[in-house]
Amino acid sequence: MSELQKFIFDGMPVRGMIVRLTDSWQEVLRRRSASGDWPPAVRDMLGQMAAAATLMQANLKFNGALILQVHGDGPVKLAVAESMSDLRFRVTAKVQGDIAPDARFDDLVNQHGQGRCAITLDPTDRQPGQQPYQGVVPLEAPDGGPVGDVATMLEHYMRQSEQLETRIVLAANAEAACGLLIQRLPIEGAGNLAGAQQAEVDEEAFTRIAHFASTLTATELLTLDTPTILHRLFWEEPLRVFEPHKPVFACSCSLDRVRTMLKNLGRDEAESILAERKDIEIGCDFCGTQYRFDAVDVGALFAAPATSPAAPNIH
Repeated sequence: MSELQKFIFDGMPVRGMIVRLTDSWQEVLRRRSASGDWPPAVRDMLGQMAAAATLMQANLKFNGALILQVHGDGPVKLAVAESMSDLRFRVTAKVQGDIAPDARFDDLVNQHGQGRCAITLDPTDRQPGQQPYQGVVPLEAPDGGPVGDVATMLEHYMRQSEQLETRIVLAANAEAACGLLIQRLPIEGAGNLAGAQQAEVDEEAFTRIAHFASTLTATELLTLDTPTILHRLFWEEPLRVFEPHKPVFACSCSLDRVRTMLKNLGRDEAESILAERKDIEIGCDFCGTQYRFDAVDVGALFAAPATSPAAPNIH
């Protein structure tokens, strides 16, 4: 089962969490297979982004959607992972052209150095006129070179946009999408520093613990359970583990949203599409659900408000 496990190090300004998306990640891939599987390199990148978005959402305790986007200048033009405050997640990508089996992250999204990473926080209770918060950074490492992978991209983002030292380890394949996050906490207000003399706080704790985290291999992250990983990495540290959470795959697409999109398109445009084909087909990029509207559906949609539109075919 998919699981997210939070933990802290008593008396140290460091916290962490591990996420393992297993059955939920396989559900994403099962739904995707109906419209064509992602190339393995794209699949693994999206799995890492799904794990990362889940970690970052759980880390923020934000009431709304956290949307992680990579705007690429390679064959992957856009990759999106979205995580809600209750840890529902979904992912998608727009791919153009062929993908080499051994394609790396920079080959996929940063071939010419113009890729960028954006993280958007869209609150559930957003007021009219209120804009979501968004931070954007180029896909460039601190030394000016390419970032190399999703984890390095996000470490750079956290350092640039949030001024938080963070170590992230990510891995994904056809079976699971997993991640480990270690983060330095501000000394003031850090709950796990209760009882510690601030002057005696272990300032090297983050460096040491982040180094331990960096020794975790992709194979270990994908195949070992959370207690085993924590014991192998941090068996000498004062670790306190909390109750796990359960991330799940879920999509927020709906018939009402698709109807609204069609109405915004306009009657003339909708009817011009119908003139070329017998129905309008709209597919959700995230979950694969297909919404089909024939001429009767479209007529009802643009009829007087008192008329209740018939339900189109949904697959």
